Amino acid sequence: MPLIPEEPQIHESAQGPRATPASGRNAPTPRPVPGPRPAAPSRPGRPGPLRPTPPVQRTPRDGAPAKPGPSAPAGPAAAAAPQIQLIPASPEGALDAADEAVDLLLDSGRAPGDVLVITTGAQHPWAEHELSFGEASYWAQHDAGDDVFYADAAVASRAATRPVVVVAVNGGPGSAAGSALPLAHSRAGALLIVCGDPQTINSVLGAGV
Repeated sequence: MPLIPEEPQIHESAQGPRATPASGRNAPTPRPVPGPRPAAPSRPGRPGPLRPTPPVQRTPRDGAPAKPGPSAPAGPAAAAAPQIQLIPASPEGALDAADEAVDLLLDSGRAPGDVLVITTGAQHPWAEHELSFGEASYWAQHDAGDDVFYADAAVASRAATRPVVVVAVNGGPGSAAGSALPLAHSRAGALLIVCGDPQTINSVLGAGV
C-alpha cells in the first residue's frame, strides 16, 4: 500500500495573527493608536476644566487711554493761589499807579468793598484823612467793608482778606516790601496787584510768596 505523505505540521510561531485566541491562551490586547489625549479628570481639591472668563476691562497698560474720573472737590487747603499782576513803577510813582489800578477795578465792575490797598512807605491820603478822626472810626470803616480800604504795611496785618489787594511799593524801610508782599499775598482772595520796582518785587515774590 503506497505511503501517503504526511501533511507538514505548521508551528504556531509561523502562523499569522489568529482571528480567535487559541485554546488556553489569551490574545494580546491591541494598543490604541496614539492620538490627542483626553482631558484628565479633575482630582479632588483641584479645579475642573476652566470656563470662559468674561472680557477684562482694558487698562492703559493694554493700550487704551484711561479716561480721567471725576475729581474730588478741592478743600480749603487746596484753594487756588491768587493771580499776581505787576505794574512797574518807581517809588515816587507807585501810589499813583495803585490809584489808577483801583479806578480800573471799579470801572470793570469790582465792588469798592472788594479792594484793599497797602502802602509800604507814606500813607495814602485817604488813610491819613480818616486816621485824623481816630483809629476807632478808621477801623470801623474797615469792618463795614463797603468801601476801598487803605492801610499802611505796619498795620495791614489787622486787615481782613479781600478779593483784590493792591500794594504800592512807595518806599519805606528796606524790609518793608519783604514783609508787605507776603502779607498782601495772604490777604488776597483772587488777585494781587503790585505797583513798584520789578526787580525788588520779583526778588521777594521769587523767595516763596
